[in-house]
Amino acid sequence: MKQPCNRRDFLKKSRTGLTAAAASSLLADVSFSGPTMEKTHPLLQDRFGVSVEDMRKILNAALSKGGDFSELFFEYRVANSVRVEEDIVKESSESVSLGLGIRVLKGEQTGYAYTSDLSYNKMKETALVAAAIASSGGKTSALPLSAVSSLPQRYDMARPFSETALGTKIDLVKQAYASARQFDARIIQTQSLLTDEIQHVTIANSEGLIVSDTRPQVRLSVWATAEENGSRNTGFFSGGGRVGLAYFDNERTPAAIGEKAAEEAVTLLSAVDPPAGEQPVVLGSNQSGVMIHEAVGHPLEADGNRKKTSIMWDKLGKNVASPLVTIYDDPTLPHARGSLNVDDEGEIPKNTVLIENGTLVGYLQDRLSARLMHLEPNGHGRRESYQSNPIPRMANTCLARGESNPDDIIRSVKKGFYAVSYQGGQVQDTGKFTFSVNMGYLIEDGRLTRPVKNATLIGTNVQILNEIEMVGNDMGFFLGTCGKDGQSAPVSAGTPTLKIRQMTVGGRQ
Repeated sequence: MKQPCNRRDFLKKSRTGLTAAAASSLLADVSFSGPTMEKTHPLLQDRFGVSVEDMRKILNAALSKGGDFSELFFEYRVANSVRVEEDIVKESSESVSLGLGIRVLKGEQTGYAYTSDLSYNKMKETALVAAAIASSGGKTSALPLSAVSSLPQRYDMARPFSETALGTKIDLVKQAYASARQFDARIIQTQSLLTDEIQHVTIANSEGLIVSDTRPQVRLSVWATAEENGSRNTGFFSGGGRVGLAYFDNERTPAAIGEKAAEEAVTLLSAVDPPAGEQPVVLGSNQSGVMIHEAVGHPLEADGNRKKTSIMWDKLGKNVASPLVTIYDDPTLPHARGSLNVDDEGEIPKNTVLIENGTLVGYLQDRLSARLMHLEPNGHGRRESYQSNPIPRMANTCLARGESNPDDIIRSVKKGFYAVSYQGGQVQDTGKFTFSVNMGYLIEDGRLTRPVKNATLIGTNVQILNEIEMVGNDMGFFLGTCGKDGQSAPVSAGTPTLKIRQMTVGGRQ
């Protein structure tokens, strides 16, 4: 979900048109074999056709007008999709992109330019566009480039989708589609979509860093619509992450994904509207992670706090939540949708605690915000593509497990609301939020009874964080795509079952 942001950054972009490219071999999963780069490196030559010597020249050109720091972000990406609808393969596509983004920092200011033409002259021209942020004459020179010798491996590269035949992908999508379509006679419409990509990046900067990463991503999604007696409702479910083909054999099969979507759609046929007003609310695990992401994660990204636009900007070291609440963002989770071996600034990501036992202890930092706030970066600088400036972003944001049994949490509620899945929501810088619940249940006498639709959850993040009075010992994850400053990034968010003492539920009753 997008957050308003008053940008003070200087941003210039060089547009030369997107070009497709093919390459003979994949980048290695670890960076390079030695600590010091040779003048040319075969992996760089194969993928981008650029020598390390030329990289350093471009970094110096970017510093030539007085910048403090320069950075190169090379990217080669292949993205695919297959969609089945109306019993046929409705669409199949492949897109290829190749390019370079160049960033120059001068104090609080950012110069940024990009190009899809990797000839030396064009890269130098693009570097000079980014360099225009400064005008005092060059005093800083790029250090010799030294490679990161190895990276942790957080992706499943054993049977990568990038090497999977189109026919196999189509079979997966058809299995998910058929499972949803055949689940119940009341299912009248189904759509299944498989998206996958492989992204190769090389990052170099004027401090001497050079590092490369190869990043897989896949997601299989199913929408199912059920109809009965004039009532029509849609369910959704998905699976995936930085995984390979084995995921759909061993962890979440296409048939299970399709069945989950159809089951929600059919359940909603008997759903009632919720009673509106203040009441106890239990957030189920799995999809409720979206509330942690939106209502808590975004306000703890460093740029909003250094600019004092976030409600959390002056609360570091203060109690902002119930002592039961610990929230962290962990880009190191194996195979998760938001995980990274290295962030988009070349920093090794860290599991970052944001709120510990109710106290705000940290923010999600990129390089620029960390420098301006005199704090350490923690590997949360992300960008949508080489055309985008890096900004602090979430990866896998989680509310830590508690000690309560989920069944006991429900039994503790005499009359209330249980949220299962969501359609979307809106969060303001003030912390006020509204979330639309796709499916929930009434809680009556400690039991889940009738399914509920057309509900909204309304509140402010600090208020709700302090209203949490039970946290479950389970954990589930929401898979999503986060939007911020016009950029999209794959993320996940995890939460156990939790009880909020009082929360406003909006409905039609």
